[in-house]
Amino acid sequence: MIKAIFFDIDGTLLSFKTHQVPESTQRAFQLLKEKNIKVFVSTGRSYNQLEHIHYLNFDGYITFNGGYCVTKEQEVIYKNNILEKDIRSLLHYAKKRKDLTFSFMSEKEISLNRATPEVLAMYQQVNVPTPPIRDYERDFDLDAVMQINVFISPEEEAEFMRNVMPNSVASRWTPIFADVNPMGQSKKIGIDVFLDHFNFTPEETMSFGDGGNDITMLAHTHIGVAMGNANPEVKEIADYITDSVDDNGIWNALKHFNII
Repeated sequence: MIKAIFFDIDGTLLSFKTHQVPESTQRAFQLLKEKNIKVFVSTGRSYNQLEHIHYLNFDGYITFNGGYCVTKEQEVIYKNNILEKDIRSLLHYAKKRKDLTFSFMSEKEISLNRATPEVLAMYQQVNVPTPPIRDYERDFDLDAVMQINVFISPEEEAEFMRNVMPNSVASRWTPIFADVNPMGQSKKIGIDVFLDHFNFTPEETMSFGDGGNDITMLAHTHIGVAMGNANPEVKEIADYITDSVDDNGIWNALKHFNII
């Protein structure tokens, strides 16, 4: 019996085309609530970027790819910051590589070291305001950084992580940038935080996702569903592939498994 379902946001709950949650998904959430099935966000976004979907009445929020977990009552039950030595290593590397773009994400804010047309287009794609530019050497609390978005290609990622941020881990849902989190951090960790909080087991869970940072989540829950628009590597590990977000994928999968 499924008691908890975890949902990625971009490309899963939210359409990249309309920037809206499909009506069928909203109806599915109402039915899940009627059955007392708990629903959770599981995203690489920060908690402060979720105001537009709070109306779905989530029971909890896994943000920063598992690094910051918040209950419905806004109680922070887990948080994990990136090691300062990896952050300083990145800042040192950026002095030599002037074209490198990255953003620092903390509990309270998101900011960029520089903006490029590619970066501006990415924030427009996910319908999020472009963060302000900050001088990280001068006025930023490095102890507060929970996630870093580094705008490097997939081909650069392994060498970058090995040489610049060896105590951190990268995942991505887009070829444009990598989400960088503390070593060992993933959406799986966030799921376990809430399973412990509500006394559920993995056998009572289900999840939906489409990007590379969803792989640990889909593999960990009892039923892992890849959206029809998911990346190929996500579809390979999923228990089930549903339709795309724009073709009622969440509704169709929940009906397929007789959850609603």
